[in-house]
Amino acid sequence: MRIAVLSGKGGTGKTLVSVNLAAVAGPSTYVDCDIEEPNGHLFFKPVDVEAEQITVKIPVVDHQLCNGCRKCVEFCNFNSLAYINRKLIVFEDICHSCGGCVLVCPEKALTEKEKAIGTVQAGRSGDVQVYSGIMQTGEASGIPIIDRLLEKADNSSQLTVIDCPPGSACSVMESIKDADYCILVTEPTLFGVHNLNLVYELVQLFNKPFGAVLNKCIEGESPDKQFCLDHKINIIGEIAFDQELGELTSNGMIASRENDKYRQIFASILESVKKEVSHETIAHS
Repeated sequence: MRIAVLSGKGGTGKTLVSVNLAAVAGPSTYVDCDIEEPNGHLFFKPVDVEAEQITVKIPVVDHQLCNGCRKCVEFCNFNSLAYINRKLIVFEDICHSCGGCVLVCPEKALTEKEKAIGTVQAGRSGDVQVYSGIMQTGEASGIPIIDRLLEKADNSSQLTVIDCPPGSACSVMESIKDADYCILVTEPTLFGVHNLNLVYELVQLFNKPFGAVLNKCIEGESPDKQFCLDHKINIIGEIAFDQELGELTSNGMIASRENDKYRQIFASILESVKKEVSHETIAHS
């Protein structure tokens, strides 16, 4: 089973939920797809780490063959090619590596070379297999890194927790495409609710079963809870605004490994997810 953990914005507690769910699951796999700012490894502190460089193909120009027809320039929607002063220029930093320019060139003046865009790391933390990806600064897209992370996780028969990037952009869509269930993590602020709506619309678009975890819960009015009630979103867990939990997390510790109180909270959330997935499976069988 694959559980994807999403949040419409950073700082809501997405990684808190992700690492603790993996930690209470017994043998499990944790995949950090937040490749711009991965921090799951700061909690798991994996050992026996192996790294793999991820590359993409970008065009290379043979200026002796190029006749300046500009068919490649016209084809590129990302403006990563320009013909200036009778010379074809490739802007590598904004190339999306689609390969189309190579295909449309009538003179075969374009070939491809490998360019590193980031790395994927694999290690272990107790009985949790930990995969993390990190994209190099300034790259146009990290989708190939996410694809490689998920490909590695495909080899696991264990429960897999996917720590998605924040927001609702293409990288999030790629992270949830094969998920069996999505958890939407939110906080009791108007800004949090606004961004909760973004991921709520996204999981509906992908027709994924989902539920919400309310983090930093406080007494009184709770706009995130009201949003869930208004939209009939199943609330599968509530985590109180808790100083001890905040201290453990800020010190890079996994709360469910340090205190049985937190272990019970996250184990309860995980059990709720398993029941939801089981009901979905029965309903579609």
